[in-house]
Amino acid sequence: MGANDFITLFFLVAAVLIFLQLRSVLGRRTGHEKPPVDPFSQRDTARTPAADDGKVVTLPKREPVDEEQRFAEIDAVAKPGTALNDGLRDLVKADPTFRPKEFLNGARMAYEMIVMAFADGDRKTLGNLLSREVFEGFDAAIRDRESRGETVKSTFVGIDKAEIIQVVVKNHEEQVTLRIVSQLISATYDKAGALVDGDAEAVAEVIDIWTFARDIRSRDPNWKLVATESEQ
Repeated sequence: MGANDFITLFFLVAAVLIFLQLRSVLGRRTGHEKPPVDPFSQRDTARTPAADDGKVVTLPKREPVDEEQRFAEIDAVAKPGTALNDGLRDLVKADPTFRPKEFLNGARMAYEMIVMAFADGDRKTLGNLLSREVFEGFDAAIRDRESRGETVKSTFVGIDKAEIIQVVVKNHEEQVTLRIVSQLISATYDKAGALVDGDAEAVAEVIDIWTFARDIRSRDPNWKLVATESEQ
């Protein structure tokens, strides 16, 4: 089973598995709330925690896709003849399991999980999805917030747009950079419960440039967030 089979698997299961452990801290949520899972993890089945009914959700494997169809899928997300289209074609040649639309869906899920885990200070979830360097940056920000006794309450409203803007294949590593436009309600409170940053009611637009990477040679299907920046 290829790396993107596992991403496909996540898309089908994630809606019923993600956010239960975040609910008590982060306030309002959208969608069905369940324990978070790794959107790029390797699994053929998904099992709910012991507290649930113990049922196993078994998902079908996707049939192999020929090169012509893979390139047609690339043309659907990047205009033919552009540098992005050429980059995606090079990536697919290096990693035939890569499917751009499936990757985008998985990245959208990962984005929401990371944003909400950061608000919650959930280092375990962040550790599964971030490279070491990015995790260290997130962890430092969380520790700084904790040292001041501050708490964050956030509502993830949704993602307006997520698009691939750059692809790089170098030294057996595939990197995909996304521009993500999301809507978020976020408020930071001090020890006394006073609002010190953000707004508990207003919806803010957030534009991020995030890069995910994976070693093509590795049997590990997981993609990691390796770089972040905010678009000004």
